[in-house]
Amino acid sequence: MILAEFDYVRPVGLDEALTLLAGRPGARVLAGGQSLLPGLRTGEDRASLLVDLRRLEELRGIEPVPGGLRIGALTTLAELAADPLVLAGAPELAAAARANGDPQVRNLGTAGGNLAARGRATDLPVAAIAAGVTAELAGPGGVSTLTAEELAASGVPAGTVITALHVPSGSGGGAAFEKTADRATRYPVCAAAVRITPDGPRIAVTGATARALRLRGVEERIGGGPYTTEAVLAAFRAEPRELFVPGRGTSAEYLGHLAGVLTARALTRAVQAAA
Repeated sequence: MILAEFDYVRPVGLDEALTLLAGRPGARVLAGGQSLLPGLRTGEDRASLLVDLRRLEELRGIEPVPGGLRIGALTTLAELAADPLVLAGAPELAAAARANGDPQVRNLGTAGGNLAARGRATDLPVAAIAAGVTAELAGPGGVSTLTAEELAASGVPAGTVITALHVPSGSGGGAAFEKTADRATRYPVCAAAVRITPDGPRIAVTGATARALRLRGVEERIGGGPYTTEAVLAAFRAEPRELFVPGRGTSAEYLGHLAGVLTARALTRAVQAAA
């Protein structure tokens, strides 16, 4: 049941979409709708206008570019999970997309929409942080960029559309994603993503924390390895307990331990992949 009325427009170009968003307070972007539409039905979300981007073919596709990959924001999670370029260059992104919901959700949900989702933890942001992804945005002031870490902290600015994800070329290290999902919703109770770099691992978690976070303190404590489970769990125990946000039936201690276990598993898999 839709609890509030809203208008609906399906623009044929990005410029038209940006004009519509700028001209109506409370206008929202509709891509796959897998996060927004359920929120509208329950009243958790509000919109005066839905600007449906699904006709904008320029926001689709995955292609190699100098320095990495460019992933169009309307690329579906199913496409992201199966694309050979992503599997080779950003396996943590492919794994996170594959872990998202069920086949129907993955066939409708989009890369940009999953990054922009608010209110609940989703899988792609944590993998994007570990992969060093930068989001390209179009808005009233032109084109801008935000790192995945910045986007998780601030959200998408009003009147702005994510147009693409830029994934930097790998540096020879492995990468992996691990998740414990809520059985009913498939949202992550906790998810961890890691990428091994020449400067050490990049580690990010979500679900157990208020938002997707890169854990630089853990990275510094475990250094260049070896990445034993004991060393990773000790590094997580040193994190402030208030970092981990208890949910239904969980505690900060449990979530901190779970985040450490998933990170240790991901590091083991990443090291094996790089060997």
